[in-house]
Amino acid sequence: MAKLWGILRKKHRIWKDKVVEVAGDDLSAAQEAVGEISYALDIPRPIWLDKHTDEIERFGHWKDCGILVRGEAVWSMVMMFLSIWDYVAGLEEDVAAFRPDYPEAPAGEGYLQPFADSPLDHEDVGATIFQSLIQSASSRVWIMTPYLILDDKMVSALCVAAKTGVDVRIITPGIPDKWYVHAVTRANYEVLTEAGVRIFEYKPGFIHSKVCLADDQYAVVGTVNMDFRSLYLHFEDAVYLYDSPAVSQVAQDFEETFPVCREMTYARCRHVHFYQRILRALLQVFSPLL
Repeated sequence: MAKLWGILRKKHRIWKDKVVEVAGDDLSAAQEAVGEISYALDIPRPIWLDKHTDEIERFGHWKDCGILVRGEAVWSMVMMFLSIWDYVAGLEEDVAAFRPDYPEAPAGEGYLQPFADSPLDHEDVGATIFQSLIQSASSRVWIMTPYLILDDKMVSALCVAAKTGVDVRIITPGIPDKWYVHAVTRANYEVLTEAGVRIFEYKPGFIHSKVCLADDQYAVVGTVNMDFRSLYLHFEDAVYLYDSPAVSQVAQDFEETFPVCREMTYARCRHVHFYQRILRALLQVFSPLL
């Protein structure tokens, strides 16, 4: 058993400190303890070097999620790509020439619908789909996202779902790629956890997965982050799944990820120094630009 003591000094006096016990001599346990101290003192996490290669592990373990699509649905994704490609290149071509012949989809495999979101058509497809999943869920809504910068409508939808008994959980990075974006992400924790939303930070590193699971029937996998820019200002695409075997695979990925996460409880989220609250409030003003 060992103890690590982190100290912040101000004018030669201890301003803040944090003590964490480490069981055994496991390096990962020591790294996690240092991460706990970094969070408690609100200082950047250390950058670890791989002892064999001396390569910087800047974001720790980078977790992402992808989906393999076969069959007729692929053509929808090809059309999304070609429409943007032709617009940027100034081309007018017969896109039907690129359409291959697809075999018949096997029976009993559920439904899969690719979709795209554009800031130019005044249709907030991504935000609408997420809100629909959250509001219609009866048992659970689980979300993975690298950024959590929400507008009032999305915050309200998540809080109402949690208050009505839906198991709402959100996984965000334990090691952020942008400190100021993560500060705004954490600024949303208190109001969400107070309503019963459970928030987890991925201890091994950075979460880049953009996934939403609703009940045991619906899932979305794609490029859509739970942040203002992604929901309203960016070009995005994703796949909407219904009653597909892939939905259970998404659920399994969540189940395997929760044990390596740190839960951010309401009590923990409230324990924030006043200067952190001021900084987060200022950053939230500019959150649509982050």
